[in-house]
Amino acid sequence: MNALLDDLRWRGLIAHSTDPEALAAHLDAGPVKFYIGFDPTAQSVHTGNLVQALLARRLQDAGHQPFMLVGGATGLIGDPKESGERVMNSVELVHEWVEKIRAQVGRYVSFEGPNAATMVNNYDWTSTMSVLDFLRDVGKHFPVNRMLARDVVARRLESGISYTEFSYVLLQSMDFRELYRRHGVTMQTGGSDQWGNLTAGVELIRRSDQGKAHAMATPLLTKADGTKFGKTESGTVWLDAELTSPYAFHQFFLNAEDSKVVDYLKVFSFRSREEIEALAQGVVDAPFKREAQRALADDVTDIVHGVAERQAAVAAGAALFGRGELGELSPETLSSVAAEVGGGELAPGSTIVDAMVAAGVSRSKGEARRTIGEGGAYVNNEKVEDPDLVLDGERLLHGRFAVVRRGRKTVGIARLGS
Repeated sequence: MNALLDDLRWRGLIAHSTDPEALAAHLDAGPVKFYIGFDPTAQSVHTGNLVQALLARRLQDAGHQPFMLVGGATGLIGDPKESGERVMNSVELVHEWVEKIRAQVGRYVSFEGPNAATMVNNYDWTSTMSVLDFLRDVGKHFPVNRMLARDVVARRLESGISYTEFSYVLLQSMDFRELYRRHGVTMQTGGSDQWGNLTAGVELIRRSDQGKAHAMATPLLTKADGTKFGKTESGTVWLDAELTSPYAFHQFFLNAEDSKVVDYLKVFSFRSREEIEALAQGVVDAPFKREAQRALADDVTDIVHGVAERQAAVAAGAALFGRGELGELSPETLSSVAAEVGGGELAPGSTIVDAMVAAGVSRSKGEARRTIGEGGAYVNNEKVEDPDLVLDGERLLHGRFAVVRRGRKTVGIARLGS
């Protein structure tokens, strides 16, 4: 069997594939041109998209050539969702998101060397196509009964689905055929929720061009309770640092469940099988050390945000709980941490009691005073004994921030208002 596919299987990255033996032979035969699509339905991609971007990197590292498609056309339509019809975004907004996502996903592959990546936009060939050409050249090859049988379509029939979303599969299939014709692309990958779209493209190439193509889908990652991976109480974990800070991103992976952390390492880390198996044994032997979680969080944050941001996130996490120097954290890092741990504004002349309430570590001023009296209150990692201590500029980090802690684990940040 193909060594690349064996590794992808071990990592849990193959949920479905068309004709596994033929796919293995195709990959063995020489460099394969493949594509992965990203629709600009938001201003950033998220952790689910990261699975596909890192898969592209693994395939490229094995000698194959990636085509990274950002869907300026399909992003105007939207793949059907089970929850209901998508909101149509303006052409101008989608084009703006295309540029942002091109920059994001382009970071995970190389655009140099013999198997250099190529960035493409399906708006380039879709926008100039007439509706008659589309219906005659593409629609002719799609039996409606098979389109109705798609799971998401079948589930949406009762609540209603527009012809626009119903026809999305034709557009994505046309993308595969267009890349097949223009560049010789013979494989598409995507999430398992895209399997119907992937195989439809394979079938279109067979029907219209009598060509042979392949598809491979990754499983959708879940948490231990079966809910979707990459979602938190505060929302989606984005790759854009302005939407999810590097600190929050690092914390998300650091909090991975013991039962899932090794699965995530296999998907998101480029560590060897031996290294991951050693970390897996550590989860069994000494789970309290959380070595696998730290390796996962460090590796993914390095990949997405860079080593410097990861180091700042680690330093912030340690400093918050008294294991590092808060004064070494930048105002930008403190702002991102504040957004994650919570806290409010301080008025000039506020006391430590005011700060504890504003930071959310005490529910009332009375509770804050009791905590101080019991010796459990800290501001910027220094124990506080005087409840009337005024937090003037000299006592605030960068003249603005008060990191307030109750006991060992309850932390918040209060900021001096403008």
